[in-house]
Amino acid sequence: QVQLVESGGGLVQAGGSLRLSCAASGIVFSGYAMGWYRQPPGKQRELVATITSGGSTNYADFVKGRFTISRDNAKNTVYLQMNSLKPEDTAVYYCNADRVWPPYQYWGQGTQVTVSS
Repeated sequence: QVQLVESGGGLVQAGGSLRLSCAASGIVFSGYAMGWYRQPPGKQRELVATITSGGSTNYADFVKGRFTISRDNAKNTVYLQMNSLKPEDTAVYYCNADRVWPPYQYWGQGTQVTVSS
């Protein structure tokens, strides 16, 4: 059974930091690209950052320079370090595991991040 369990969300003031974690089980973690997505209130889910099995990263323009994605294959965990948070970063953040072949994606249950002004 595949599980992606996010943690680390919460309430923070603008300018603050949070670190999200996503612990994966039931998959060969090192073989998956991992990602963070978010869904702001009333909006569609959007890509935040991804990291390949080889460690290459990709970021949405709105988080470049503020967020950092990383992974620890020994711990089957992917992280999202979020600095200089803004109220518009308020959203439910979801962890994603992307299998190349056969193509399939797994999702976590989400963790709420709220940034107050």
